[in-house]
Amino acid sequence: MKKIAVIGLGLIGGSLALELKKSTWATIYGVDKNQDHLQKALELGIIYKKADINIVCEVDIVIIAVPVNIIPNLTAKVLDLIGDDTLVFDVGSTKLAVCDMVKKHPKRKNFVALHPIAGTEFSGPESAIYDLFTNKVNIICEQDLSSKEMIKRVITLFETLKMKNVFMDSAKQHDKHIAYVSHLSHISSFMLGKTVLEIEKDEKSIFNMAGSGFASTVRLAKSNPETWTPIFLQNKENLLKSIEEYIKNLNQFKEILKTESAEEVYKIMENTNKIKSVLAGIKN
Repeated sequence: MKKIAVIGLGLIGGSLALELKKSTWATIYGVDKNQDHLQKALELGIIYKKADINIVCEVDIVIIAVPVNIIPNLTAKVLDLIGDDTLVFDVGSTKLAVCDMVKKHPKRKNFVALHPIAGTEFSGPESAIYDLFTNKVNIICEQDLSSKEMIKRVITLFETLKMKNVFMDSAKQHDKHIAYVSHLSHISSFMLGKTVLEIEKDEKSIFNMAGSGFASTVRLAKSNPETWTPIFLQNKENLLKSIEEYIKNLNQFKEILKTESAEEVYKIMENTNKIKSVLAGIKN
């Protein structure tokens, strides 16, 4: 039996613990600064035993699933403590900061920078679920800086979770692309929710009139601010560029509406419909 330490027992860390316990029969140790989360994870059967940071000296794999502003320093500390054969990876939504932090660490080869693209709008141990990662994509960055053995172990582990592994040479490129396909959508959802709440003061009217389209569009606005605030700040440079582009398109659409040109409105939507084929290709 393998021993795995999961540091951070929210949605991603908790769901990984559930899946790995089921698929690998590993003994899962939980580490979390929030003692209520730690106790809840134990009660829910997500982890085998509560532990502190020193457990990383005894395990085969360390999974770091904490907010991205904590990941860089914590990863360096974990690498200081682990044995020579221990695999360490983080699951953060930004990769540049942690990669820069550990690039000269003597045990850099033990670390794999990766990002399983999966999630829901819920948080905490209670949000952990089975099959969260099934048929999703796992991005592995800077594989050449990790040992071949650690990369092999990561590939096998995430294939066990039925994920598709893809590789990106640059953590910087990862953060740039993820700003557009993930982080911007969260900002858009938060700002749409904020706009509607400010314009429509009658909350009962929102509840009565909101259709499935509105509900699905603002779903991400229910995401945990504790998780997403550091993501937005850490990826600020890329997000500012993507927001500027988004605002440009909104302003363009606003001006077209003013002209009441049905042809132009139709053309924009028709051209954007190609996103269906793009997303279908990703799923395949």
